[in-house]
Amino acid sequence: MTLASLILVAAISACGGGTQPQQEQAAAPPAAPAPEPPKAPYYVYVTNEIGGDLTVIDGATNQVVETIPLGKRPRGIKVSPDGTKLFVALSGSPMAPPGTDESKLPPPDRTADGIGVVDIAARKVTTVLTSGSDPEQISLSADGSKVFVSNEDAGVASIIDAATNKIVGEVKVGGEPEGVTTSPNGQWVYVTSEEDNQIAVIDTASNKVIKMFEVGARPRSSAFLPDSSKAYVTAENGGSVHVVNTKDHSVTKTLKITGEMARPMGVIASPDGRRVYVTTGRGTMLLAIDTAKDEVVGSVKVGTRPWGVEISPDGRRLYTANGPSNDVSVVDAETMTVIATVPAGRSPWGVAVK
Repeated sequence: MTLASLILVAAISACGGGTQPQQEQAAAPPAAPAPEPPKAPYYVYVTNEIGGDLTVIDGATNQVVETIPLGKRPRGIKVSPDGTKLFVALSGSPMAPPGTDESKLPPPDRTADGIGVVDIAARKVTTVLTSGSDPEQISLSADGSKVFVSNEDAGVASIIDAATNKIVGEVKVGGEPEGVTTSPNGQWVYVTSEEDNQIAVIDTASNKVIKMFEVGARPRSSAFLPDSSKAYVTAENGGSVHVVNTKDHSVTKTLKITGEMARPMGVIASPDGRRVYVTTGRGTMLLAIDTAKDEVVGSVKVGTRPWGVEISPDGRRLYTANGPSNDVSVVDAETMTVIATVPAGRSPWGVAVK
């Protein structure tokens, strides 16, 4: 949709109903153009991995309105379907950037592992759900009753009953699982395996893996189109984005992302399904993919090493979490230009919008 099609112009003329004797009434002036209807208010929630807190940004003003303490290493974040809660993955595992000798790291604090539940109205963590070790990303069932968690150290995906705070299932997936995404139709959960370069497809009816398929090196995240017909998987070290047909969960096309430092990371689909947006990590770019052609059709330079990405409810704004630069880029989705840069906490990682 072009900008021109979004502008509503009302040309309204009025004519007089009565006149004074022997006096002609002047025509009423044209009415002013009708203003755009007000946008529904929304907030942008950003997890800060090193800071251990949550930055809350007003979507209308791009101003930080609050910072909420969370716990250790908050990363993946999702909003409950009813919009009242945030679910945040918390981890007691020490950070291990590429090249780190993990034998020299301090032992993990397993008491810090869990899924923090934030009451949006109260703006505080009200409970921490039990999870497996080192939870990194999360996804929710369509009704919000189940939380699917990728536990990087354990190599399993946990399924948590949100009402009882109990793990009701553990599914063995590939090594170092990271991205976890539920399809909009609620039928599948995709879990990426960084170590094995595979995607595990979990059937939500049986909570069992029904297929494993290969993608590029170190797959990070996935996103489904709104109709669940296709999914897009980012592969960081492969420098690629893989298009998946969900009828048989097979890769139908691989997009090679050019640029020496381009490392596809986060991915999100637009509400209308016409575009998919991908952050490129060290490549410092946000890419737009046309889902009809499955081709890159736009790009914009954002902050340093963008990771998480989300889109506003109306599809007009994109938000990238830029870790090393400690900020969030606000991007106009139509023009692919940065319209604001908002300071966040230390090492922003994940983004949610509601």
